[in-house]
Amino acid sequence: MSKDKAFTIIGRAALIISECQRGVIEPERTIFPGLANEVGRRGIVPRIARLADCFRAATLPVIHATAAHRADFLDVKPNTLVDALVRKNRTMVAGTPDVAIVPELAPLPQDIVMERSSGMIPFLGTALDPILRRMDIETVVITGVSTNLAVSGSAFAASEMGYHVVIPEDCIAGADPDVHRAIVDGQLRMLARIVDAEAVISALAL
Repeated sequence: MSKDKAFTIIGRAALIISECQRGVIEPERTIFPGLANEVGRRGIVPRIARLADCFRAATLPVIHATAAHRADFLDVKPNTLVDALVRKNRTMVAGTPDVAIVPELAPLPQDIVMERSSGMIPFLGTALDPILRRMDIETVVITGVSTNLAVSGSAFAASEMGYHVVIPEDCIAGADPDVHRAIVDGQLRMLARIVDAEAVISALAL
């Protein structure tokens, strides 16, 4: 993790909070208990909440990237293990408690909720990219879950679309700590600036 005191954010930034929903990260609801356990163990939710407050104070956008499926699951093709499990367990259906954002990160009126019904990357099949461009965003700060799927996918997509990507490593989690570390060190550092929440907060205050 970078401890570079010279870290700065390039241009206007937006905070993206990925899938911090009850049916994803609450232990009593999720079908991915390992992920929920790591979210709790790493303590990412309070840090993300603090980041969100700092972005709002700086009048910069906070975007909640969420997933919510049709009740008949016509929008979910079981071509991945995750999608197959979602269909099998009939979870993350629009309008149910599963898809609600956890209370600690509940959106404020000025936040943007970018819901998608299929896929695992918020930048694909949504209006996220055009909205960011209309707000003159140059840097995206990606937080939430999971390290090995939505976070990594978002980092790939955003970097390919020309955004600067920042990932506060203490604000993301995956189901396995060793896999998380390997992905951060071997993959994400090639796509994004890896820092911590305090570095982002300090950069916002400059």
